Amino acid sequence: MTKKPEMLALDNQLCFAFYSVSHAFSRAYRPFLDPLGLTYPQYVVLLVLWEQDDLTVKEIGDRLFLDSGTLTPLLKRLEAAGHIRRTRDRKDERQVRVLLTETGRTMRDKAEEIPRQVGCVLGLSFDEVRAFTQEVAKLRGRLHDSAAVSAKS
Repeated sequence: MTKKPEMLALDNQLCFAFYSVSHAFSRAYRPFLDPLGLTYPQYVVLLVLWEQDDLTVKEIGDRLFLDSGTLTPLLKRLEAAGHIRRTRDRKDERQVRVLLTETGRTMRDKAEEIPRQVGCVLGLSFDEVRAFTQEVAKLRGRLHDSAAVSAKS
């Protein structure tokens, strides 16, 4: 008679695997971000702005799956460090726009090697990282879609 796997064992929880990997990624990025004076959450905000500058707080939050309550303190610290500037939208004063400063734009050049360095830590090529990222994004999409369906129920 074979024993049934324990459904509630921590090591059998996919959510915990991703949770612990998230923390491990933050630690893996630290040696590359510390010299730039950035935390991992600040780095991902800058990644969004390096792709497209001059976004609203809501647009950044949507891209990062963060609410404004989580995002606003990050933006305040990035602004205090001189990487971004926040300003009210001229057409809609309720919206806050976020723009890179010259310092924020030049930070991109300093961060250029970080993905390759982290890839080396992982022992993965850029193509392998991209393929794995696409699979994780599919999973995230399924979770997002199921949460949207649950919210409507």
